[in-house]
Amino acid sequence: MNKDIQEELIDLVRHCLTDLGWLADFVEKISLDLPTDNRFGDFSTNIALKLSKLLKRPPQAIAAELVVSLQQKLAKSELKALVTQIKVEGVGFINFYLKENYFYDKLKVIITQGKTALKSNVGAGRKVLIEFVSANPTGSLSVAHARQAAVGDCLANILFFIGFDVQREYYLNDEGNQINILGASVDLRLKELKGQKNEFPENYYQGDYIYDIAREADKQKIKDIDLGNFAADYILKIIKQELIDFGVNFDCWYSQKQLAKSGKIEQAFSRLKEKKFLYEQDGALWFKSTAFGDDKDRVIIKSDGSQTYLAPDIAYHEDKFNRGFGWLINLWGPDHHGYINRIKAAIEAFGHKSDELSVIIVQLATIFRDGQPIQMSTRRGQYITLREVLDEVGADAARFFFLMRRTSSHLDFDLEVAKKQSAENPVFYVQYAHARICSILRSSPLEIGDDLNLAVLKEKEELALIKKLLEFDTTLNICKATCDPYMLTVYLQELAECFHKFYDLHRVLDQDEALTAARLALIKGVKIVLACGLELLGITQPEKM
Repeated sequence: MNKDIQEELIDLVRHCLTDLGWLADFVEKISLDLPTDNRFGDFSTNIALKLSKLLKRPPQAIAAELVVSLQQKLAKSELKALVTQIKVEGVGFINFYLKENYFYDKLKVIITQGKTALKSNVGAGRKVLIEFVSANPTGSLSVAHARQAAVGDCLANILFFIGFDVQREYYLNDEGNQINILGASVDLRLKELKGQKNEFPENYYQGDYIYDIAREADKQKIKDIDLGNFAADYILKIIKQELIDFGVNFDCWYSQKQLAKSGKIEQAFSRLKEKKFLYEQDGALWFKSTAFGDDKDRVIIKSDGSQTYLAPDIAYHEDKFNRGFGWLINLWGPDHHGYINRIKAAIEAFGHKSDELSVIIVQLATIFRDGQPIQMSTRRGQYITLREVLDEVGADAARFFFLMRRTSSHLDFDLEVAKKQSAENPVFYVQYAHARICSILRSSPLEIGDDLNLAVLKEKEELALIKKLLEFDTTLNICKATCDPYMLTVYLQELAECFHKFYDLHRVLDQDEALTAARLALIKGVKIVLACGLELLGITQPEKM
């Protein structure tokens, strides 16, 4: 929503820098930010601070000279109808102050167009593949997987909303040693159920669910050789249902087993050999990843002829590009951090740009109860599962809490706080703002017409609320730039706080009919944005609470 005037103001700054001979390498470094304190304008740029080191002059002096040029150009521009002041403030920030009519007009667009007014076409239809969760089908999803699921699904929602063509993909590691161990675990439990005593190795899967699989395998008379695949399919059904109950639906479940059968791994190796990025040494086949910044070359086929984990991953990522995706986003756990460089090296070896793959490391989550961490699952004896969290707090609270810290930060999730029906619970706080507005709109006898006089909204809380609404698209663009939906949870809490503060100080249904109509329109705008934001988070928008 702010994009139009932001671009015009950035162009204005760019032209002034060019006239002053200061542009140099700063074309892409000009940005407008929203001041955290609206006493310092409606938009702000720190370009003078960036130029200070280059020009070896104080940023205040640079800013003062630039403002003179900006004011001269502004006087000849159509922007003069919207901009009231340009001031140098603080250590050299240049702040732009806009006329109130600008905000009234933007609010009216939201009210009349609804959610459509909030959309943009930043993505311009670019095809994006987000691969996330991708947990091995060897057990129920943990809270670590749950956090990745919430982040990936919400990020996909946001990118689609701002114009990208988005697909969600789960990479299914359905072959190899872990499936063999899973089958052997079921086999031992099956024998145990039949009265046979045996040693259960520590690296086998320990949870009670293995007994459940063993009983079902016995009922269906599954052969020993098929136990691994049977168990993986059994668990995959559980995982899919957990994700559906969490509000996460994948467009594609990509099978590693099918990838191996397709011949695409050999085709990928053939191309890399043609490009001379593979070589043999000590009986093994190596990928020359150091040619692309990796700290050492990587083995892809061992001397015994078996493939390393990197082998199918190289082919898998090239296949993503071959399917027409121009931007790949992978959400991985912190134990995969060292894997990033080798995958980026692989896509560069095929001729793709490094930034066409974004790898987001999603840090772990610790589950608390009343401020104390829960170390073990009450039912599985291994780890806290997504199912346990869903059963206790529900999908709405679970999703919001998993999203409310940066993905790069460890997350503490307190189950008792997530269940509270009070302002202490952030998802309740935001949902209650939406429900409260719905209640007010239902109780009002007035219809919100097209002939609104929004200029009667003069109170500072009213103007702050309008300005907060117009930060929505900026927030989504930050989420896109960081590949992290965290800022949307922050924004919605701030918007809810602005609304509650306004409502506590001012009557919406006032004796003055014009003022009542304007305030009803204002809170309708808040409702539209709150509902849209909650929808992007995959959270319900209750009309009663």
